[in-house]
Amino acid sequence: MSRLVARGVALLAVLLAVGCATPDKPARATLYDFGPGATVAPAGLPDGAPLVLADIESSSALDDSALLYRLGYDDAHQLRPYAHARWSAPPPQLIRQRLREQLARERPVLDLAESSALARSGGAMPRILRIELEEFSHFFEAPTRSWGLVRLRATLLDNTSAGERLLAQRSIVVRSPAPTPDAPGGVRALAAATDAAAQEIGRWVAQQR
Repeated sequence: MSRLVARGVALLAVLLAVGCATPDKPARATLYDFGPGATVAPAGLPDGAPLVLADIESSSALDDSALLYRLGYDDAHQLRPYAHARWSAPPPQLIRQRLREQLARERPVLDLAESSALARSGGAMPRILRIELEEFSHFFEAPTRSWGLVRLRATLLDNTSAGERLLAQRSIVVRSPAPTPDAPGGVRALAAATDAAAQEIGRWVAQQR
């Protein structure tokens, strides 16, 4: 009997050792976006002039789903990714979706492919809005003080038979305070800054004649 007990204890020790040696599963990153946006469809077709919204251009660092931050008090030149937080899509896609929603309140918004189909059918060519994303990060001024920083360059072009013609260009910088000094706080700050930038672009486009 004592021999059986000893074997049982030895087997239990081996199983415990194997269990301890098994590495933990890697933590799955939390996915974020800018929220659901409008929850009620607009009534009727907006009466503003149609506008083509091109894909947003950005550097390779921003054309990724990483949620990035900068430590301005340490090394503001270094972009750092949060380890367990990511965007559900690259920021240029999320920003374009939010911008399109904002612009569509005042006018029909088309893709480049839809504009080409309109041209082939003999329709008038709408203006083109091109956006370049230059900065999109959770910026820490101090360990407990930070904001979402968004910097864009907007270019409005006339679409003519001879090609695109520059009408206006504007740089937009928006920063929104982060409610907490962490990834969720950065997400909320960047979402708020994106909404503010989209509203500013919408007003700017409406002023161009």
